[in-house]
Amino acid sequence: MKYVRIEKDNVIRWGVLEGEKVLTLQHAPFDGICFDGSSVSLSECTLLAPGEPSKIVLVGKNYYDHVLEMDENAAIPKYPILFMKGPNAVNCHEGNVHKPDFVQRLDYEGELALVIGKQAKNVKPENAYDYIFGFTCLNDITARDIQSADGQWTRAKAMDGFAPFGPLITDETDGTDLKIETRLNGKTVQQSRTSMFMTKIPEMLAFITSAMTLEPGDIVSTGTPAGIGPMKAGDVVEVEVESIGILRNYVV
Repeated sequence: MKYVRIEKDNVIRWGVLEGEKVLTLQHAPFDGICFDGSSVSLSECTLLAPGEPSKIVLVGKNYYDHVLEMDENAAIPKYPILFMKGPNAVNCHEGNVHKPDFVQRLDYEGELALVIGKQAKNVKPENAYDYIFGFTCLNDITARDIQSADGQWTRAKAMDGFAPFGPLITDETDGTDLKIETRLNGKTVQQSRTSMFMTKIPEMLAFITSAMTLEPGDIVSTGTPAGIGPMKAGDVVEVEVESIGILRNYVV
């Protein structure tokens, strides 16, 4: 199924998308799928970010070509490189990305993200998919000059609105080998497949949950391929992941 979070008439609801119709749910789908018997037209709704995660855990440098574009002399990381974004960074499909005045270079990073379906701690790789509710698209917005100046990633990655994700969550794929593409003003700037991950999804989830507990609705974003680059006010950036959809945002 394809899950969306919508707003209509100032009421926020979860729903299941069927064509151009949203079958609304009694509560968030992580607690079980309970239809409320109503439906609304997708055209009458505003799509919100499909979730309110307590945290977003991201994996850095998970495609070899991206490792090399960041530093051609870099060694392959021995372990996944993790960083986090807070709820303040959540943004939605068709949402605006605000470039702070003090940021000189604002970059896109298109990624596949997974959504946790139940509390996950010390997950074994062979059981990883038992904890994954579904998959979505995410743009890991990054203030590149701030990242370089600070020498670590928190401020550069976790500013307000720097984690657009959506437009939906789907449980109709396993994320293993999906085409991922980022477009800037219609031009393809990133293109790869998730089969190129250096750390695969089961091992990724095992590594993360050995250190921290993930809660239902939390997001793990799996890394970006080569082709990162800057955006400016007026730009439109799209992250498209096969079998999921297109996440579109506007830089202001």
